[in-house]
Amino acid sequence: MPEANLSRRLSPQDASFLYGEREEAPLHIGSVAVLEGDVSYENLVQHIAAKLHMIPRYTQRVVPAPFNIGHPTWEWDPDFDIRRHIFEVRIDAPGTDAALIDLAGKLFAPMLDRDKPLWEMFLVRGLEGDRSAVVSRVHHCLVDGVSGIELLMIVFDISPTPAPPLPPREEPERGPIPSPASRFFDAIWDNMADGVDRWASQQRRLIDDLADGGDRGRRAFRALETLSPYLRRPVDRAPFNKPLKGKRKLAVSEFSFAEIRAIRANCGGTVNDVCLTVLASALGRYFELHGQKTHGRMARILTPVNVRREDERAALGNRVSMLLVEVPVGASDPLERLSAINARTDRLKRANVAEGVELLGEANNSVPPALQALASMLPTPPNTLANMICTNVPGPMIPLYCVGHRMVAHYPMIPLGWEMGVSCGVTSYDQKLYFGLMADEDCAPDVDRLKEFLDQAFVELRSAAGVSRADIPQVGIIQPVNGAAVRRRRASTPGTQALAADAG
Repeated sequence: MPEANLSRRLSPQDASFLYGEREEAPLHIGSVAVLEGDVSYENLVQHIAAKLHMIPRYTQRVVPAPFNIGHPTWEWDPDFDIRRHIFEVRIDAPGTDAALIDLAGKLFAPMLDRDKPLWEMFLVRGLEGDRSAVVSRVHHCLVDGVSGIELLMIVFDISPTPAPPLPPREEPERGPIPSPASRFFDAIWDNMADGVDRWASQQRRLIDDLADGGDRGRRAFRALETLSPYLRRPVDRAPFNKPLKGKRKLAVSEFSFAEIRAIRANCGGTVNDVCLTVLASALGRYFELHGQKTHGRMARILTPVNVRREDERAALGNRVSMLLVEVPVGASDPLERLSAINARTDRLKRANVAEGVELLGEANNSVPPALQALASMLPTPPNTLANMICTNVPGPMIPLYCVGHRMVAHYPMIPLGWEMGVSCGVTSYDQKLYFGLMADEDCAPDVDRLKEFLDQAFVELRSAAGVSRADIPQVGIIQPVNGAAVRRRRASTPGTQALAADAG
């Protein structure tokens, strides 16, 4: 992630995550990495410090432009101290997995301090079974899910004994933070340059539209056509669709990726369709638990879609669009539910709705930063569009290591917002699929029940699909069996594995 690939000024999409942040709704993403052995704090600090030149954003602060005349810029932090970003936490004995997940939710809850680079790591020591954990959080203005996984591949290693990282070719100039006057005139100049760029881009799009028969315009129109019914018809509110209060509670699950793929092979659809099917079934059970009817009911789930081009793979920041997927929560037949969801997502893909939504979102680029920042300060309107967000990010399918310690589980944590009191993050790692249900504790204090329903729904779908339980040793979180905690054996590493899972 060389400095040359990084823009100094935040893009409108990146900046929106700063403007839209609230104390009760911080906008950072994170993960819980469970590691074998007792990880040394000093070794972890030295390990990350040796790689900071590969991720320069980790030593840069977000600095606003005076009067918000331009979007904020990334500036070198003159007071950078890695020990203000990596902390050591010792969990109370016996150091159970339940205690770790509870701690992770609490660590995830507060906003990140904007007076320093927007990331933190917590080394959790004292876990039972001779294990450690690293709870990470990084602001959404810095990464999206895909670039977050690429960041993971830099911070962690593919070998327990990796070669030392290459030193930087040259040290960048790290002057003081520019003065307010300098930032003011820089923003004016950048606004002028952006105006020229937008004009040139509009001309290119006009030529492209003429060349392809107006396909871009048709994609934007199809996106509007798809969204308009949802804008006219308010969503049926879930039990957790309430104003957020700020406390966070995490619940996690993990499933065999081989079983997920076998379900897909037997029944059709994509890995993401299987995930949405399991989630829809769990939501149906959860709604019924709270006395809500589910017969014929659809839940609306926002699913972020990666629109990052191949030449943007090494860049941080956000390159995402959104699809709004309706999922049946009342269907009794899991295969019927999977088929309905697959048909829905397939139609959205064939209509290029994600690209159309991205085109509509580009209109935000022409909004003056001051107005964008001001609009974010207005009261948020009630959410009548969607029940929750579910994001599925393919991760590495090979084992990773941190200072020689193998990572045996990796649970995602994603933020909450806009009266969506539960979010669902999904990521793959080392032949497993990991679910992280993040909840506002006041909106969904019983999110553990939703996790239980998620596990039940997966077993039900696997059985209906005629898929046998994969004989893969389990890793990570301890599961109770017959009332007793049984240690999962370390997973064996196949000789050859794909680097990343497929989300499709």
